[in-house]
Amino acid sequence: MTASAPECVALAEGLREVRARTGLSLVALAERTAYSKSSWERYLNGKKPVPRQAVEALCATAGEPAGRLLALWELADAEWSGRARHSRPAVPPPPAPVSPPEATAGAVATAANAATAGDVGGVTGAPGRARPWRLLTVGVGAAAVAAVAVAAAPSVLGPGAGHPTSLASPVLDPAPGCRGKTCEGKDPGPMSCALPGRVESLGPQRRTRTGAGVEIRYSDVCAAAWGRIWHAKVGDAIEVSAPGSRPRRVAVRNTADTGAYRFTMMVGGADRTGLRLCFIPADGTGRECFDY
Repeated sequence: MTASAPECVALAEGLREVRARTGLSLVALAERTAYSKSSWERYLNGKKPVPRQAVEALCATAGEPAGRLLALWELADAEWSGRARHSRPAVPPPPAPVSPPEATAGAVATAANAATAGDVGGVTGAPGRARPWRLLTVGVGAAAVAAVAVAAAPSVLGPGAGHPTSLASPVLDPAPGCRGKTCEGKDPGPMSCALPGRVESLGPQRRTRTGAGVEIRYSDVCAAAWGRIWHAKVGDAIEVSAPGSRPRRVAVRNTADTGAYRFTMMVGGADRTGLRLCFIPADGTGRECFDY
């Protein structure tokens, strides 16, 4: 494992930033995901390779799109697995300088004397001009390094990456993908409605009689709302509704879903008032509804 590789360091920093925005301790993070406190400590500090599912779970817990961290994970995973190193061609040694055919032993000796004396002229060049052979050697070496950098870029980015591209982080604040009624039934993540600074919880987080946590999230930028649930059981569901909008529901489908937040699709054009969130337990004991 090459934890000190820039790709691995960048991923660990990104994980720590997202975890900080959740406001959760390592204990609380372990409670909301399928990974232990000790595992998260190692992941966040770059001591251990991070499973892709852990990256996705952290982003889901934070209510943030996972695209940027998954891109960093792909680069770090190439380092952990050794694919990045094995795919990099070795730097060829620069060729030895070749004397011009017309060079004589006397000319070579003159060049050696000039080098000893600190002369910057070439064998036959005018004073003040750099040695052409030295420039040739340095130029070939620089070209080889540049060729390696260009050749390595597609292998780091993964198969099918095409032409080498910049590894700069994506823009973190893209324009929202919808607003109001155009957000109806759309996912708040891909629509960039759930980015930090664009979303807030309406009212306190609610705890159901079965222990599940539920709440309504609202984005002023997108003028839309959605529900989310956590600490739920397989088969539990929530439904968010607003006047004039079709209710949107999400269910906890499997044990993996119990370890992260689950979100409904959005109800667009929703005012901050008139929103309702209902919890539908898997045991069929009846709904619990909360008005906002």
